[in-house]
Amino acid sequence: MSDRLTRLLGIEHGIVQGPFGGGLSSVPLAAAVSAAGGLGSFGANHLTPDGITALVGELRAAVPDGLPFNVNLWVPHPGEQDLRPTAADVERLRPFYERLELKTPDGYAPPPLFDDQIDALLAAAPPVISFVMGVPPARVVEETRRRGIVTLGTATTVDEALALEAGGIDVVIASGSDAGGHRGAFLRPVTESLVGTFSLVPQVADAVGVPVLAAGGIADRRGVLAARALGADGVQIGTGFLATTESGTSTAHKAALAGPDARTTVLTRIFSGRHARAILNPLIREMAAAEDQVPPYPVQNTLMRPLRAAAASRNDAAHVNLWAGQAAALSRPIPAADYVESLL
Repeated sequence: MSDRLTRLLGIEHGIVQGPFGGGLSSVPLAAAVSAAGGLGSFGANHLTPDGITALVGELRAAVPDGLPFNVNLWVPHPGEQDLRPTAADVERLRPFYERLELKTPDGYAPPPLFDDQIDALLAAAPPVISFVMGVPPARVVEETRRRGIVTLGTATTVDEALALEAGGIDVVIASGSDAGGHRGAFLRPVTESLVGTFSLVPQVADAVGVPVLAAGGIADRRGVLAARALGADGVQIGTGFLATTESGTSTAHKAALAGPDARTTVLTRIFSGRHARAILNPLIREMAAAEDQVPPYPVQNTLMRPLRAAAASRNDAAHVNLWAGQAAALSRPIPAADYVESLL
């Protein structure tokens, strides 16, 4: 892997574990990846400021020998933190609440504010902070530089990569449409930003002067070699690490990643109000007609959270968000350290 990337991040191998939001990340997974010479990550977009402070403390205690780790936040889109659900938004989900024997919500608790989250994260000062969904505010980038924190930003198009570089981000993650989980498009709609990894990575590598991580559809050593051939300095892998022993994914999710259903993934707004790639399951099929009706993030995400949690706790693959990229069928249920070794 490129020396400029490994030196910048303080890692041995140019392998970054993708950060998973919504509770799918785990401290043991991040610690195992960092201990194996990569960069372990934790998605903190769902955590309160106090939760973020505690998380960084846990990561520091778990990651051995002062090795680096990464904490991820979502940059909010304009106006989204002021949104509230309508009665129709709640009513649309009533049959699913009843099916899972849950009480229909009678109020709405908005998620933590980004400004509060990032202030707590900056104060905790992890070695690396990554962002998705946009360019962080200038005052945030200035503070990361003052504190010696390395920043990563996710781009789904060349224009987004250029915007991240202009905004002072240290490393650009070129995330192809092959990738699992949420699409991070922020300059154009997702439907206009679906560039495959093989098309995106070389264009981004040519366009920016900062190190580039390739992401999307990379799950084994062949994908790592291909990313390097395309001009990437390293790789970020999500789905492959979701399948590992230490990840926070449910038993049902891991079973789906290991089965034939992993060969079919779709982009859906059903689970969060934002497009995300997941293994096709009965809930996605049942709600397909409502794809354009569900409210945007974070409203739909908040309304769906109890359903997702209940389904995961029951190992109910029919009603849970089975995030997965298009190379999911290549993933294997092995310890994270063994997986890193296999990528090398």
